[in-house]
Amino acid sequence: MKLVFCGTPQFAVPTLGALIAAGHDVELVIVQPDRPVGRAQQMMAPAVKQAALKAGIPVTQPEKIRNNPELRAQLEAIAPDAIVVVAYGRIIPQWMLALPRLGCINLHASLLPKYRGAAPIQWAVAEGETVTGNTTMLLEEGLDTGPILQQQQVEIGPEETAAELFDVLAERGAPLVVETLAGLADGSIHPRRQEDALATLAPMLTREDGRMDFIARTATELKNRWRGFQPWPGAFTSIDGKKLIVHRLAVAEEQSASPRVDPGAVLVEGQHLLVACAKGTWLELLEVQLEGKKRMAAAEFLRGTQLTAGARLG
Repeated sequence: MKLVFCGTPQFAVPTLGALIAAGHDVELVIVQPDRPVGRAQQMMAPAVKQAALKAGIPVTQPEKIRNNPELRAQLEAIAPDAIVVVAYGRIIPQWMLALPRLGCINLHASLLPKYRGAAPIQWAVAEGETVTGNTTMLLEEGLDTGPILQQQQVEIGPEETAAELFDVLAERGAPLVVETLAGLADGSIHPRRQEDALATLAPMLTREDGRMDFIARTATELKNRWRGFQPWPGAFTSIDGKKLIVHRLAVAEEQSASPRVDPGAVLVEGQHLLVACAKGTWLELLEVQLEGKKRMAAAEFLRGTQLTAGARLG
C-alpha cells in the first residue's frame, strides 16, 4: 500500500519499521518539530524522525496541521491508501481523516474503550490493572472514540512499571498494525463501534499526580501509582517542609507498633523506613532523595537524617 505515517516518540518506531519490512510504500513521515530536551535544552530530533531518515523516507515536521494548505496539497498529491497514526501527539483534522480510501488507522495502547486519552499505559498500571493491550481503530474526530478494528491483550506483571510496559506494547503493536492493514484491504476486518458507556479516561499526567496521599490511598494503591508514573512524575512527598522523592518502595507487612497510628506517620525499624498508609497498610521506602541531596538507600538516609519524634510525611 501507499502510506503516510504520523508518529513522534520511540513508541511509534517499531510500527514504522514493521510497515517498511512488510513491503508497504511509506511515502512520507509526519513528525512533531524538534524540541529542546534536558537541562542543556539541546534540540533533539524525535525518534521517529531519526528512524525515517535512516530508512531514506522524506520527513515533514509542520508546526500545525489543521489549517496547513501546503501539507494538505502534499498529502493530496500522494493520495495514500491509508494514513497510519501512532503516538503522533496531535489531533488529526477532518480533511486528513477523509483523505485516504482506507481511512486513518491508529494504534492505541489500551483495550478501548478503557483508557481513552494521552496516557493509557501509565494509568492502566497506576490503577492496578493486570491486563491491558493494544487496539487498532479508525480515527474520527472524537478522542479515541473511533471504531475498533483489532485488539490484543498483554499481561501487566505485578512489579512491571509503565516504562517497561511501553516497550512491550510498542513491539507487540507493530505487527498488529500490519495485520490490520491487510485485513482492511481484503475485507476480512470489519470496524465495530465502541461501547461508550464503558469508557474510562487516561488524561495527560501532571506533576501533582506523583504526590503521595497516605490518607486516601493504601500501600498497594500508592505502589501501583509509583509503577505507573515511571519515569515521570514518579512519586514524591515532603518531610519537615522539604520535598522527598521516592525512587524505590515496597508494600510492607502490617506493623504491630501502634494500631491507631495516623496515615503519614513514619516508623523506623533498624535500617528500615516505613510509612503508614490508609486502612492500616504500610509502605517501606527503599530508596529516597531529599530536596537538594543525592538519591540514597533508606539506611543511608536514616544515618544522615535526624527524624524528630512523631515525624510525618506529606
